Amino acid sequence: MSVAGGAGDGRSRGASHAVLSVIAALFASLLLLFLAAPILRLVTESGGEGIAKLATDGELRRSLMLTGLTATVATLLGVLGGTPLAWLLARREFPGRAMLSALLDLPLLIPHPVAGIALLLLLGRESAVGGAALELGLRIVGTPLGIVAAMLFVSAPLFVSGAREAFAKVDARYEGVARTLGDRPWRAFHRVTLPLAGRGLLASAVVMWARAVSEFGAIVILTYNPKVASVLSYDRFTSFGLDEALPVAAVLALLALIPLTALRALRQERRP
Repeated sequence: MSVAGGAGDGRSRGASHAVLSVIAALFASLLLLFLAAPILRLVTESGGEGIAKLATDGELRRSLMLTGLTATVATLLGVLGGTPLAWLLARREFPGRAMLSALLDLPLLIPHPVAGIALLLLLGRESAVGGAALELGLRIVGTPLGIVAAMLFVSAPLFVSGAREAFAKVDARYEGVARTLGDRPWRAFHRVTLPLAGRGLLASAVVMWARAVSEFGAIVILTYNPKVASVLSYDRFTSFGLDEALPVAAVLALLALIPLTALRALRQERRP
């Protein structure tokens, strides 16, 4: 009886595991379908038209060039400022470290129109910073500088977070060995840590660039004109309807394949 009972319990557990596996696979498939179907429908329905419009639609070409340029500038600024911050968070223990980490993550948590409003308060012409910039001949709101500021604000935390993980994976003892061999701290960082963390830093920069390209909420508050591609898509939808917005949206979806492909290449493990 005990043997038979044990066998019955085993069969029961096996059947339960099979049912749970089927349910998990079903929910996973539904989620995958929900995530992929809208993009596939958009690209298959309007991707060809969007690519064709690049040859005839000057406004679309200008918006894409502006989007790529401002995202690249924002990414470069994020890398320059975020790399030392990421190294500091990965290598040093200091009072307020947790607070600094939380502050850096905050732009990821607030709604992006709210981020745009906050930036407007800081950089608008009535503010101290915006007024000082105007006196120097720099207008931020309503210019490409405003676009860069919005992109930098919402995407830099992604770079800092990824770069911090990249530095944390590099054994700090390697820097110590370089120091014992006579390298100054900066030289040890440049010769040892930076090359070892390089792939992670580059992947983080690609993620930041992709997030900057896709930004809408903060940009539309700071700089509606000139239009980046996301704002152009929204403008055509509200002004002319879905048919005019679809080609622009499809081009943006296809543009997302560039950083996605780059990330796949960077994260692919080297085969022995």
